[in-house]
Amino acid sequence: MRKSKKERQRQLTETIAENPFVTDEQLATEFQVSVQTIRLDRMELSIPELRERIKDVASKTYENEVKSLPIDEVIGDIIDIELDNRALSIFDVKEEHVFQRNGIARGHHLFAQANSLAVAVIDDELALTAHSNITFVKPVRAGDRVITKATVIGHDDEKHRTKVEVVSVVNGETVFVGEFSMYRTKGEGEQQ
Repeated sequence: MRKSKKERQRQLTETIAENPFVTDEQLATEFQVSVQTIRLDRMELSIPELRERIKDVASKTYENEVKSLPIDEVIGDIIDIELDNRALSIFDVKEEHVFQRNGIARGHHLFAQANSLAVAVIDDELALTAHSNITFVKPVRAGDRVITKATVIGHDDEKHRTKVEVVSVVNGETVFVGEFSMYRTKGEGEQQ
């Protein structure tokens, strides 16, 4: 049975407060209404679209945590990070990110998301990519949401290097993998 507009909007507000990363499509399915109805409800309630909610949560949560670069220089939106351990970001591929002739995302966007996340996960004021080994596994297209996870897999304190494995997925399928050797000014044991 359908809910009244007032009840739906009350529950919509609660649902988004509990999970700011829920999409309009997921909300439409949950409330058994059209995506357009959800968008109109959000507008009436002054609830921003998903991308703006992600940016807001990320800037409030991780702005002071990331040391190696300003958070607004990370390509994609960080949604979780534990320095020197792991990080997660989301990048929504738009028309301006793809080749016009075939609609496939330009590789430098996927690399930039992965590389900037590998930099961001380093617990140091300075982190630079010394070396990377990357593989583009599957094409990514406009409209795809790329979820990228960076995981610290090793340290070499003598050389001031940290190895970071990065995997990007779209709809649960791997599209990009990389291993980054990151230079840092301090060894892992020297962090404060």
